[in-house]
Amino acid sequence: MKAKVIVRRFMKGIDEPALVELMNAEYREYTSWWRGTTIEEILELEKSPSFNADERLIAEVDGKPVGLIHARVEQSGEERRGFLRDFCVLPAFRGSGVEEQLLEAAVIEFKKRGVTRVRAWTGAKRTDRIEFLKRSGFKFSHRTMDLRISLEKVPSNIGENTEVTIRSVEVEEAKEVEKLNWLANTCFEGDPLYAPETVDETRSHVGKSLYGWQKYFFAVADDHDVGYVGVAKDEKYNVEHDVKTGFITWIGVLPAYRRKGIGTRLLLHSLNVLKAQGLTSASLDTEDSNPTRAITLYEKVGFRVLQEYVTYAKDTAGTSP
Repeated sequence: MKAKVIVRRFMKGIDEPALVELMNAEYREYTSWWRGTTIEEILELEKSPSFNADERLIAEVDGKPVGLIHARVEQSGEERRGFLRDFCVLPAFRGSGVEEQLLEAAVIEFKKRGVTRVRAWTGAKRTDRIEFLKRSGFKFSHRTMDLRISLEKVPSNIGENTEVTIRSVEVEEAKEVEKLNWLANTCFEGDPLYAPETVDETRSHVGKSLYGWQKYFFAVADDHDVGYVGVAKDEKYNVEHDVKTGFITWIGVLPAYRRKGIGTRLLLHSLNVLKAQGLTSASLDTEDSNPTRAITLYEKVGFRVLQEYVTYAKDTAGTSP
């Protein structure tokens, strides 16, 4: 029996507890990286310049929030792209019409904002959501992989460039954050999945991270910063999962300096930094569609796939706002 569903906009100051319940119920079920979120963390997220309450929609049944969808609009040059970043439904209400109502409302919002193509992701083993997306006209786009490596013995002499200098990014200095922002946007310019960040967005997530502890480094060659890497440690994640894992959150090398061992050097440096923090493993993620084929570098260093996610895409043409 289909439930009577009402879809409305997220209300700041009211819906944070519902957001926490819905996201925790959804992601604890099938994601290796989720460690539970809190109202305090959601309130902190709302301070970010990229947070837009209007992009989040809540589904209610009999006045109870039972579903959430985040209809994120990403601007890449002249192109406006839609991405369903959070599509969460309480298990008891799946298959009752909630998913259909949330998706329909999100597609209508996308069309209002000039988006003609939308992506949605889910766990590779989440067969119910995959079948729902297929029935809704979505087609497979690409695969994302969570990878992990043991830090017991960090490799060396595997082709890393020992002539480049690695230096810490001084995130308190405006020019350093601007350089990091420029590098990230330039390094991923050719990646069709990448949405450029503003300087304010970069400043927000390097200044105060939900991870707790984080560091960034530049690779210097020819007296220029030509690459970067970010590492982080999340004690809450480690306690919840009973592990000692660090994260490589960002890594990139300018196109002109690729295939010179600089990415390998940055990666090995980051692993040694995490090991010095007392961690025993490190994780990162990548897509099989990555134009630099970064997966080959990660596998060479010793990373192995821990979990996979799939993204499906659909044109929104033909849906009336």
